[in-house]
Amino acid sequence: MKTSRRAVSLPFVTAIRVSAGIVGGAVLLAASAIGAASLLMAKRVVTPSKREPDTRIEGFDLKAQTITLSRTPDTELPGRYGLHVSGTPDYLKLGAVLSATDTSVTRKLLTQVETTSRIDRDATFSGWYCDTPDDLRLDYTPELIGTAVGPSPAWLFPGGDTWVVVVHGRGTTRAETLRAVPVFHALGYTTLVVSYRNDGEAPRSVGGTYGLGSTEWRDVEEALGYARRNGAQRLLLMGWSMGGAIVMQTVLQSSHAALIDGIILDSPVVNWREVLAYQAELNRVPAAIGSLAVAALENPVVAKVAGSEAKIPFDDMNMLARADALRVPTLILHSDDDGFVPSDASRALAAARPDIVTLESFTVARHTKLWNYDEMRWTNAITAWARSREQSRPSLVVPELTVDDEADRVPAEESD
Repeated sequence: MKTSRRAVSLPFVTAIRVSAGIVGGAVLLAASAIGAASLLMAKRVVTPSKREPDTRIEGFDLKAQTITLSRTPDTELPGRYGLHVSGTPDYLKLGAVLSATDTSVTRKLLTQVETTSRIDRDATFSGWYCDTPDDLRLDYTPELIGTAVGPSPAWLFPGGDTWVVVVHGRGTTRAETLRAVPVFHALGYTTLVVSYRNDGEAPRSVGGTYGLGSTEWRDVEEALGYARRNGAQRLLLMGWSMGGAIVMQTVLQSSHAALIDGIILDSPVVNWREVLAYQAELNRVPAAIGSLAVAALENPVVAKVAGSEAKIPFDDMNMLARADALRVPTLILHSDDDGFVPSDASRALAAARPDIVTLESFTVARHTKLWNYDEMRWTNAITAWARSREQSRPSLVVPELTVDDEADRVPAEESD
């Protein structure tokens, strides 16, 4: 099944499209222009991005508590969502679509907006829904996980001795994943919602850029060690979007692999080459620029010129090519109308490893908005999969902790 071609505007790709338009078709064919544009794209790929406005508030009806937004493939979606705004307040919860025109949609406001509120018209539509852990009305404690770049904040929701470590995606923060916590709470699990280097909450690394999973997994590895030191007998990992790539790298390289009993992936990046090529095509970036940008990031010298701390090992992170290395049961939730990360690679991974990969395929829902679009189906899929793991898994023998493992210390900082 082919993925929908409705594009999400990406800052790093949009910048290339604009630069290509300025340069002009004839000049763009020159090697120097292609090289410069490729380096720009490479830099955008690894540079943490700020939240960019993607919709406009057309108006409010404060008596009816409704909001009218410009119509986009995201704002027209059924379900519950969030809206990042500038003003007072800075985040609004949105309910059902009440009406729509060709250019706008009117939705129910689930956050009370007062007549004294001041809100800018430019806003960012979000699948987060929950903005803080307090929204969940569950017991939790703020924690710090020692990592090589420094103490990284986490939220710990207590439960049993099965722990779920939840990892957010690119350009977002921990709050993105809070929607999953009630599911794991109902299962009796402990949930650890983590941050990682350069995400705006965890410490900055030396270069301050993304490794697309190739470096961030080390911070998740430390979170697994924290879970183990605090009573975890079994571990599940859940990753959203780029968080899925991080989780898969963690599973392949973790020293705690004996305790990892499964992974859950929401709209995951399974193969970065495919994702970047997809975005380049949607945004009319010449294929040569996209290919050279990937090649630049693979080269240890050119990658640093592009701003990356080190080369990006795209081949090592291609889970289609490394499907045989995947050893743990995996649940993938992905929409064929994702619009950001195509579902083709998720489908291919499920086809390559039907023995351990379960694919729950959606339509209509957009990137990481499956919970929002169909909360019941999303919840039931995770719950059924998790319960099947409990019934089918053999007893695990938990390795004894060594003296080093027992020391709850902050690892030595990485050097440049």
